[in-house]
Amino acid sequence: MNNPTDYYTKQYDARAMISGHSRIYTRWVRESAHVRRTRSGLYDLTYGETAGERLDFFPARRGGAALLVFIHGGWWRSLDKADFSFIAPPYLSAGCNVALLNYTLAPHASIEDITRQQLRALAWLHRHAEQYDFDPQQIVVAGHSAGAHLAAMMMAAIWPLYGPDLPPDLIRAGVLLSGVYDLAPLLHADFINADLKLTAQRADLLSPARIPQTRPTPFLSAVGGQESDEFQRQNSLIGQAWKSSHIGNIALPAENHLTICDAFATPGHPLCEAVVKLVAGQKSD
Repeated sequence: MNNPTDYYTKQYDARAMISGHSRIYTRWVRESAHVRRTRSGLYDLTYGETAGERLDFFPARRGGAALLVFIHGGWWRSLDKADFSFIAPPYLSAGCNVALLNYTLAPHASIEDITRQQLRALAWLHRHAEQYDFDPQQIVVAGHSAGAHLAAMMMAAIWPLYGPDLPPDLIRAGVLLSGVYDLAPLLHADFINADLKLTAQRADLLSPARIPQTRPTPFLSAVGGQESDEFQRQNSLIGQAWKSSHIGNIALPAENHLTICDAFATPGHPLCEAVVKLVAGQKSD
């Protein structure tokens, strides 16, 4: 590779590959605002001390149901949980609770800081399961892009070391969408690393594909067929690294790095249906 900076910048600049990406973000904001106007929800619940440590909780119609936790992307440095309220309705309709997590954005927080915040969020949810009337043994974590990296880090966590009251299987299952599981290439993507300030050593320690799972947490993966070779490689990498717990990859030939979130939120779409079955504890076809 003659110029890794040029190559990886093109490979990971997902927005540049999507014409009309700004319209997609605008639509998400509009649809999410509609969800917050028309659905019952608890907003900006505090799970930590900093301003970024907030979550939104959409309750299911019945008590004791499973909880789907969604972590948004944006290269750890942009977007907000409120932008993704639109993903909640199909899972609420399927009888699940939904939580959307925020975190302090880079460069104000490092990826290590952000990962610790997500640990606090999941631990807080588990500890408040009775208060919010969901099943603490049925927590499924999902994430998109940088959020998929964070979701994978949650799946690799040794929970009893983080809190002696926390079970090793705090996360029952995972959904990883268009994620980055090997952070080494980001060292060459200046438009990202200017804010992240990753080093080779830190990238290695923060790469889920290089972290063995202490227990086989089952997970689904997906990447859009219109995404770059690197995002395709990343998706294959985590499937191979955690092969024993990888229960399926959902083929999405028509989707790109953003519209995969629309597929995730569309009732009847194969991705949405597979996630509904996973959260409900059913086997995918």
